[in-house]
Parts: sequence; structure tokens; C-alpha cells
Amino acid sequence: MGLRLQSESDRRVRPRFGINAPLTVLIGKREISAFTRDLSNKGVYFYLESADSIAIGREFDFLVELPPEITLSSCCWIRCRGRVARTEEASKQLTGIAAEILDFSILREPRSVA
Repeated sequence: MGLRLQSESDRRVRPRFGINAPLTVLIGKREISAFTRDLSNKGVYFYLESADSIAIGREFDFLVELPPEITLSSCCWIRCRGRVARTEEASKQLTGIAAEILDFSILREPRSVA
């Protein structure tokens, strides 16, 4: 997993961390595997298979594993509620999703979906 702080020329106000971390989108009883490109306390950009694309404006839950470089201790899982802000075709196989983070909580158990 790599970690990189976005450049000063980036248009966003909040600092983002360029990080490739596992992410699981939760829609109903479906769990869709994905991975992050970058992450801040208010938003996330991630990739998932194009067949699993999510509509703009849709709210959804997701889990993301934060590595020690971010937590400054051990890995931990965060459960988030998000809203899709935009989507873009990253490749024939992947769709990029930019989402606003509406709420989050730190999980005690690594993969507690309930």
C-alpha cells in the first residue's frame, strides 16, 4: 500500500492521502470489492469493476481498511456512509467513483457489516 499526500496545486481544500487500500461497498446484502486511490476525512475516490458502477447521487455504505501509515498505530477498519458525487470510466474494466463521506465510525471488529 502506497501513501502520498496530494500536491499543493490540487484544487481541493482538505488534505487527501493518495492510498491504495481495500474498500468494500455495501449495497443491500451485496458486498462489492474495490480499492481506494485517495482519501480524506470528507471524501474518497475509489475504483471498482465497471459492471458494479453506482449511480451519481446514490447513498451507500462502505468499509475501508486504513493502514498504519494513516492511523500511526495498527490497521483499522472504518465504516462510512457516502454519496456518489461523480463517476468516470478509468479503463474498460474499472470505474472511478468520487464520493462524499457523510458519516463514519471506527469498527472494533475488522469486518463487522451489521
